[in-house]
Amino acid sequence: MDHFSTSWAALRAAVAGLPDEAFERPSGCAGWLVRDLVCHLVIDAQDVLITLVTPATTEPTVDAATYWHVADEAPAGDDPLDALTVRLAAAYQDPALLTFHLDDVGSAAGRAAGLADPAARVSTQDQVLTVADYLTAYVLEWTLHHLDLTAHLPEVPGPPAEGLARSRALLETIAGAPFPASFGDRDALLVGTGRRTPTDAESAELGDLAARLPLFLG
Repeated sequence: MDHFSTSWAALRAAVAGLPDEAFERPSGCAGWLVRDLVCHLVIDAQDVLITLVTPATTEPTVDAATYWHVADEAPAGDDPLDALTVRLAAAYQDPALLTFHLDDVGSAAGRAAGLADPAARVSTQDQVLTVADYLTAYVLEWTLHHLDLTAHLPEVPGPPAEGLARSRALLETIAGAPFPASFGDRDALLVGTGRRTPTDAESAELGDLAARLPLFLG
């Protein structure tokens, strides 16, 4: 729960500090501008709110790791929701409106997460999992998108160290193997999810794990 709150607060603070021109810069999500990414975060925050008030009474079907679907290839950008996100982001026109919406809905999502019972079960995407596992999965979501936000904005503060470490641990569980100790948490996440191509030396260090990467999470 603490990792969720810390990661989410840091990401929202980073967005709040962006100058208007930054919203027209590319993000680390292929084909998306920063404004598109921020609009996606608004939708994410709405999903958190919806999920936390959608109780389930059956046994969990997934945990924080198996919640993630691993695709065989990177998104092609033709998903209807992705297209809607881009159109919606453009409709805001004034970045201040988009920032305000994220702060408004994002703050509510943060408060809801803090009030939720970690042992309670919730339902989302036809799956059931505990609140604790759901929020842990979202630490990875926030951390990866914080890296996306700062991909071409190196002056913007990046994700907190504890979020990077927790996300790396979860990604290693999803991958079924640890990353080499020589990989920093940030590089493990970038290389592990295909956001950066490993160098020849890094590929050699990855060994058998290299064949399983990148992991396209959805």
